[in-house]
Amino acid sequence: MSQSTIAKRYAQALFELAAQQNTVAEVSSDLKELVKVIKTDAEFVLLLKAPKISATRKKELVAELLSGAQPAIINMISVLIDKKRIDEATNVAEAFQFLAAEAQGAADAKVFSTRALTDTERAEISAAFGKLVNKEKLNITNEIDPSLIGGVRVQIGNYIYDSTLTSKLEGLKRILVG
Repeated sequence: MSQSTIAKRYAQALFELAAQQNTVAEVSSDLKELVKVIKTDAEFVLLLKAPKISATRKKELVAELLSGAQPAIINMISVLIDKKRIDEATNVAEAFQFLAAEAQGAADAKVFSTRALTDTERAEISAAFGKLVNKEKLNITNEIDPSLIGGVRVQIGNYIYDSTLTSKLEGLKRILVG
């Protein structure tokens, strides 16, 4: 999770505001939706970056498009537009999600497996690996990777726990071949 210092500062300010207003969950949810829009709708991003459109008009369009979102998010996007840092929006969202998870005693984790995990498996992985990183729970994102053959690889921040069959075979190969 490589983010700029600027994004972390914006995220910290947004988190503190959301915490004061008791809207951390709502802001977090709206930010997830915003990131989806940014990643899937290239025209939206081009609109926000267009030099021929005034900052005032961009802010009006954002207010219209995000009318159901929390006011704090609309204000954050407006500030990013004013400061010509709209490229930092996804980094701000990621940093905010990290702060929100930390406040809840949780961490984000990516679990790579050969198939979709069941709710029971998610709970077991959350409990087992949460203890390893001193967190009460993990917010798990499951990614399917058929090349693993079997087992799971868990990535929590910069830590990777690899108990896949592929990695075990590679280890055995190193031992046997030298």
